[in-house]
Amino acid sequence: MRLVLAMMVRDEIDIVGQQIAYHLDAGVDFVIATDHDSRDGTSEVLEAFARDGYALRIPRSGKMYESAWRSHMARLAATECAADWVINTDADEFWIPRDGSLKDVLAAVPERFGVVWGLTRHFVPRPEDDPAFAERMTVRVASAVPINDPTSPYRPHAKVAHRPDPEIVVRYGAHFVSSSRLAPLSDWYVADVFHFPYRSVDQYLRKSLRQAHAEWQLGQYVKAFHANKEGRVADVFSSMIVDDEALERGRSTGALVVDTRLRDALRRMGARQAAQIERVQGDDGNDDHMVGAATLRDADVVRLSRRLDDLNARVAAVERGERSS
Repeated sequence: MRLVLAMMVRDEIDIVGQQIAYHLDAGVDFVIATDHDSRDGTSEVLEAFARDGYALRIPRSGKMYESAWRSHMARLAATECAADWVINTDADEFWIPRDGSLKDVLAAVPERFGVVWGLTRHFVPRPEDDPAFAERMTVRVASAVPINDPTSPYRPHAKVAHRPDPEIVVRYGAHFVSSSRLAPLSDWYVADVFHFPYRSVDQYLRKSLRQAHAEWQLGQYVKAFHANKEGRVADVFSSMIVDDEALERGRSTGALVVDTRLRDALRRMGARQAAQIERVQGDDGNDDHMVGAATLRDADVVRLSRRLDDLNARVAAVERGERSS
């Protein structure tokens, strides 16, 4: 099975590298990314994966045409990438299989069905005491909690995956597709889709101001836009943060759940990276870069580790204001 991930991204430097690395480790073979006018270093991260043969970056600028762009990626996956399945997602979403790998759960879908969904799990902001979002953001809204507030980013929904179709139409948000060839399998979810919409006050403001005038003006973004005009953005974001006291209250009522699956998966990836480096390096004193280059031929996990090192260096360079090479 060949699994392709198609995603929309814009200015997601704090999460996009880990998002792609996680999915490659979870069974994805190739990533198609539509990069909508990123200016924070996201484009350089995508190009690093592209140089290693794991991604295609499609640059876009100007007005967003989300459904058209998503459909273009899905059709490319079918016609140019020989995909058996296509996952449609965003840079702040992680598809977590219920059991095994993503390929395992998709292989279990009966042949007569061609469209399936992942159930979105929304994670809440936590106090920013750790720069790594996955280490601190381990609390999600319980899916059983009814949310009717049109300005809430935690309204329940699902994301769609499908078999190849060169004429498929992926709808706004990648919640649904239109296809005359593929039958949907409803009410059974192949994965949980971990969603990290707001990770810091700066990221919250940038995303909201951008999306407030997008094709679909969702309530949570319009709310943030007006809060910014009134000088209340910090207060609004602060009201969304779940501290330890609020967490205990939420857990006692069933409104909040602690879920560490992504954190643990990323930790395991890091542990494998360290173990591979230690085994290959031995006592010869080679630096990590040389070890990564030497083991590049031997294992996918080491290739992944080397890309992560490269991406971390690029992110650091961008933060220092240096020009990416």
